[in-house]
Amino acid sequence: MKKLVRDNIPQIIKSKEENPKFYIADNKEYWSSLKDKLKEETNEFIKSESKEEFADILEVIDAIGKFKKFNKKEILEIKNKKAKLSGKFNKRFILEQ
Repeated sequence: MKKLVRDNIPQIIKSKEENPKFYIADNKEYWSSLKDKLKEETNEFIKSESKEEFADILEVIDAIGKFKKFNKKEILEIKNKKAKLSGKFNKRFILEQ
C-alpha cells in the first residue's frame, strides 16, 4: 500500500511500537500522490461533509500550492478577478440549458 501520509504519521506509528516502512518520494511521485490525495480527501468530504475532511482538503491544497510554487497573493488576485468577472456561487444558480 503506497499512500502519501502526513509528516508525523511515521513517528506516530513508531510510538505504538510498530515498524512502519516508508520512503521519501521524488518530485514525480510526490506530485502524482498529491493529486491522488486531493481526490481521496474530496471523496471523503463528499461522503461525510465534515469540518475535519474539509480541513484535510485545505491541507492538501496548501501542499500543492507550495510544491507548484504558487504565490498565495497572486492566487487570491486571480480568484478575486474571476469572482468579479463571473461572480461567485452564492446565488445558487443552476444552468438548465
